[in-house]
Amino acid sequence: MAEQTAEYFDIVIAGGGMAGATMALALAPLRLNVAVIEAHPYQQQQTQPSFDDRCLALAWSSRQIYSAMGLWDKLSGNTTKQGGDSSAAIKQIHVSDRGHFGAVRLNHQEENVPALGYVLESRVIGETLLAQLKGHNNIRIFNPAYIEQLDNQSSPENVSLQVKAGKKLYHLESALLIIADGVNSRTRESLNIRVHQRSYAQSAVIANIETELAHQNVAYERFTDSGPLALLPLSRNRCSLVWTVRDHQLKDIMAFDDQQFRSALQERFGFRLGQITRVGKRSSYPLALMTVDNRTLQGQPRIALIGNAAHGVHPVAGQGFNLGLRDISALAELIAGEIQHKTGDPGDAQLLTDYWQWRQADIRQVTTITNSLIKLFSNNSTALTVLRDSGLLMTDIVAPLRHAIAAEAMGNGLLQGRLSKMAVGQSIC
Repeated sequence: MAEQTAEYFDIVIAGGGMAGATMALALAPLRLNVAVIEAHPYQQQQTQPSFDDRCLALAWSSRQIYSAMGLWDKLSGNTTKQGGDSSAAIKQIHVSDRGHFGAVRLNHQEENVPALGYVLESRVIGETLLAQLKGHNNIRIFNPAYIEQLDNQSSPENVSLQVKAGKKLYHLESALLIIADGVNSRTRESLNIRVHQRSYAQSAVIANIETELAHQNVAYERFTDSGPLALLPLSRNRCSLVWTVRDHQLKDIMAFDDQQFRSALQERFGFRLGQITRVGKRSSYPLALMTVDNRTLQGQPRIALIGNAAHGVHPVAGQGFNLGLRDISALAELIAGEIQHKTGDPGDAQLLTDYWQWRQADIRQVTTITNSLIKLFSNNSTALTVLRDSGLLMTDIVAPLRHAIAAEAMGNGLLQGRLSKMAVGQSIC
């Protein structure tokens, strides 16, 4: 018979991926007792870098968040001991419309920052975050583990959880449950928090590639009739490809051999980086918009959603994980204020209401912008084509417009609404 152990934590985080791990580390300086529950086994040993290592684009404000947490040097500096650089700076962004005139060029020097963003290997981020989690005595990791039962209605003061880890069953109680287990969150679903989903009828094809010419730390976003195509600068003379295709095209594109794939990609992207000389392992995932039904969330005490459990957006502007980091920095700041100056209850109802209201402006704006870009650039109307290409040209010429677009890309624009302390590099302690 399974053994049952009762334990209390100030905060339990459901999901120990990059969002959940970052949330735990943001809370660590507050000296709260935090539990992280992750279903997938963590990799125990570091491995040598691979050409095919998946990557993640971080906006400038995301670097600021990790800097405020004291983690940026560990993330970006995790390089030579693993056999090569694991991060690359985005110093310029080049936006264009395939087959039409007009382009926008954003430059880090015009924004007075060392980079507009960074691209890091996901494996290195994961290894670094896990190592940091293990270094905090006030963070307990349950892995591999999952939540069998969850009750946030019986007690006004606690969330009660039954957690299965191996053959052991744990009874956990907590003042706050933070749900961070992804867009298809089982935890969110178990609470009957509904979401609205809408398919874009598109899929993203992901791969790392190598090109004849060095990328020179330029990120390319090229709009095509099947959707946007992005090439992001990577270490070791690679680029990370995110190629949006229509669902009916996906099967053929994934079935291409490497030569056919390079030829099709070359035709879509052009020759700004010369010939595409190598293509790594390909993967794909469907694209959909996901928003939370606020009415079903309001009836859930002591619950907070972050990251992909709270929203799902099109990758066209590269804001997905960055949006989640802004969730984390906002929630951590409010919890810090509660602990330091108020009742000390991290699951306080007003705190969680304030958090969700704070994040709505940013989530809505990113959703609106990404949807608008997809609609505008997928329409082949002559009038709209002239309008959007004239807009690209005008933005490239008019400095204030360029600065505004760059600020949004860096995650600190006016449309983001209120910025957290960590998003501007300040500690919450």
